[in-house]
Amino acid sequence: MQDIALKLMPADQARSPYAYVPFDVPDGTTRIDVTLDYPKAEDCVIDLGCVDPRIAPFPADQGFRGWSGGARDRFFIATDDATPGYIHGEIPPGRWQVMLGLYKLPVAGADIRITVSLDNAERSLAPQPARSFPVREGAGWYRGDLHCHTFHSDARGAPEVLHAAARQAGLDFLAVADHNTITQRRYFHRESSPDLVFVRAMEVTTAIGHANVFGVDNWIDFRMETPEDAHRMAEVVHRRGGLLSINHDKPTIPWDYPLPEIELMEVWQSAWPLWNWISLSRWQERLASGLRISAIGGSDYHQPERLLPEGPLVLARPTTVLWMDGLCEDNILKAMKAGRGYVTESPTGPHLEITIGDTPMGGAVLQRSFDAEAIVRGAKGDCLVWYDATGEIARQEIAADEWRGGYSGSANGFVRAEIIADKSRPDLMEAFRQAVGEKPWPGGVDEAAIAAQPFRRALSNPIYLGIAERSGTS
Repeated sequence: MQDIALKLMPADQARSPYAYVPFDVPDGTTRIDVTLDYPKAEDCVIDLGCVDPRIAPFPADQGFRGWSGGARDRFFIATDDATPGYIHGEIPPGRWQVMLGLYKLPVAGADIRITVSLDNAERSLAPQPARSFPVREGAGWYRGDLHCHTFHSDARGAPEVLHAAARQAGLDFLAVADHNTITQRRYFHRESSPDLVFVRAMEVTTAIGHANVFGVDNWIDFRMETPEDAHRMAEVVHRRGGLLSINHDKPTIPWDYPLPEIELMEVWQSAWPLWNWISLSRWQERLASGLRISAIGGSDYHQPERLLPEGPLVLARPTTVLWMDGLCEDNILKAMKAGRGYVTESPTGPHLEITIGDTPMGGAVLQRSFDAEAIVRGAKGDCLVWYDATGEIARQEIAADEWRGGYSGSANGFVRAEIIADKSRPDLMEAFRQAVGEKPWPGGVDEAAIAAQPFRRALSNPIYLGIAERSGTS
């Protein structure tokens, strides 16, 4: 056993958000156990992780062995198994390091104690999970949640329980984006099926911004220390063929880095009343500036230990709905990037589809004067509102549960649509109040802030005007 004591001060945090505590691992080691002890308090929060001798400075592509943030104070890594969030497998001899995330440190500093135990008992070498490639034939609209968590990061629920929640919600696809780790794939790679396709994902999580990475096999280095590192992280994601999405750019964790090149933005996270009009307005501003960024939604649901009934604050609130020729991960990623879909309040929320002739959402037309059509289902008595780069350009009452609307004229930059609650607003607010119950409202939002804002039920991706080719966001 190695017993390591150190003191961390705010000056350490000012130099870097991460501290590394080395320990030596001899040849033949088959299991490592690490425990972290420090005086936890409101002003003292330290995250926990581990790297092996192969680690390089940011952005590294190997040597990461796990991360649990503030959710755990101990972990093990063995050749055949590991704590959720940590990667089992070969244990190379040499200088390993406990990685500490210095999230909060008091003015007086914090006394830290780390214990490391090593074992060389005979163990098998278990392989990493093999990815599967399920396909469901048939063109149509497919529903999914693109942001949720298990106990591989800071949720309490097992992957099996989250899987059951996705089946209960009637989803077709699910992206499990645990914080700074990909070890949830031990379960989801083997369980992906034509009935429920799991999308490779990871949430890059730092103190000043979160972003989801989609469609990348390996871990993405999250250890950003300077504003420019956001661009470097994005370059790595794109070099590996992935998509990058800025998450919940609103209180309480906005994106405070410079905007890197992104294909996607999580415009709607969790229930609509939780500050989502702020992230929607930031997306609108970016579109108006000429960027082409596809909107997605995600619940950011942290699965509890047991399966909860359906409601406003569970999985797939909101739901991302995509048009695809068939269901598979490649098609999901292509539709996400292309913006071939919309975000709605739940798996049974209103349908919203807009077209200009044969051009679907996410597409582009050369003309600035056009006839757009909207197909809406399940929102009788609410409003369909049309927007371009200048803001609202038209408003229509949705007169039936199966309804078609339209906009004819000119617009600037793009055209998109939203379903805004009118008749349904009182019932939606009451359902939200009942879901929150006696607890404080999440994110510090209050009823006065919500009352001052339109209550969205669904929002489409744009159709871009006066252009033919997709432009980047850099």
